Amino acid sequence: MSDYRIETKCIQSGYTPKNGEPRVLPIYQSTTFKYDDSDQMGKLFDLEASGYFYTRLQNPTNDAVAAKICDMEGGYAAMLTSSGQAANFYAIMNIAEAGDHIICSSAVYGGTYNLYAHTIRKMGIQATFVDPDCTPEELDAAFRENTKAVVGETIANPALTVLDIEKFAKAAHAHGVPLIVDNTFATPINCRPFEWGADIVTHSTTKYMDGHASCVGGAIVDSGNFDWTKYADKFPGLTTPDETYHGLVYTERFGKGAYITKATSQMMRDLGSIQSPQNAFLLNIGLETLHLRMPRHCENALKAAEFLKSQEKVAWVNCPSMEGDKYYDLAKKYMPNGTCGVITFGLKGGRDAAVKMMDSLKMIAIVTHVADARSCVLHPASHTHRQMNDKELLEAGVQPDLIRFSVGIENIDDIIDDLKQALEAV
Repeated sequence: MSDYRIETKCIQSGYTPKNGEPRVLPIYQSTTFKYDDSDQMGKLFDLEASGYFYTRLQNPTNDAVAAKICDMEGGYAAMLTSSGQAANFYAIMNIAEAGDHIICSSAVYGGTYNLYAHTIRKMGIQATFVDPDCTPEELDAAFRENTKAVVGETIANPALTVLDIEKFAKAAHAHGVPLIVDNTFATPINCRPFEWGADIVTHSTTKYMDGHASCVGGAIVDSGNFDWTKYADKFPGLTTPDETYHGLVYTERFGKGAYITKATSQMMRDLGSIQSPQNAFLLNIGLETLHLRMPRHCENALKAAEFLKSQEKVAWVNCPSMEGDKYYDLAKKYMPNGTCGVITFGLKGGRDAAVKMMDSLKMIAIVTHVADARSCVLHPASHTHRQMNDKELLEAGVQPDLIRFSVGIENIDDIIDDLKQALEAV
């Protein structure tokens, strides 16, 4: 981890060119890498040497960008994945197997909820969903002997629930398991979960990190702080021999790097959700301006929320940075410089009015995306959370009339003008 401040890390971390090398991170657009003799290649396959031999496992472009994100989060090691969903899947499957159990905040992205509630259940892993606002006693009661991790989102998509990271970290550690936090919406510009007790951070880099809706990607960052050997019986995948690597024990060979090494050499080897070097290159360009874009997103979002709150046709507005919001105090604690550019609101006319307003917008687009430079809206109950039933929707903090508004970095007056004329059409 460098001593640079976060703004400098966005630009300088991860790649340091040597004399005569490219100033800009190169795209290593190659599936394979050449070696002079078979012994060198063999050592790479046995994890006895570091280097590159096949891009499905590692690539220099990807590793440089992962190292930058790792430095930004204040972590020990990191890896890129093909999407945020892949990152959340790997983060769990790297330490859990059939017969195990996880605890997850119910206020998470619909795709993540479906992944943990249904897909991994088919693989034999059960998930218990808890209200993020539950008491410490209620959270404690959710643990089982076979619980392997606790999961939540810094700012839930789209419920905008702010996770009480310290509360969840304390509970996880009391039961000898790590806390995994998806930090997509806040980004390391506004929140660094490791400083509050989280052990592993995931990202959908598709969102603010890329910032331009140009490439899908994900990342996993390990703090290196969780002591896997202290709870060796809980995590045999890390603390007992891996026969696919001649009996190698990850914690013995790689120490603090055990978790990411296993995720790379085992999970990525077998499942292959690698981010393309081209996408990693584009992601890096986005990261270089992240520290400039996030404050503008937050500023515009707060102004848009205040405008909507003043409108007669608007029933309610959620914005964690706005005074009076349910999560304002938690947001100030964990994200004193701002939360994110996403707000939610509902109209007094309900779902029909929401659809009418969205269809009347001119500049603000209806797209299945969030958290990039352009302002956009979505109706989660009809789109991103369509697979969830009404009970699951309410548990996830998604009301039927909820409009998710991702406020971009355009001029705020133009954003508000578009909102005004769309409201007039309702």
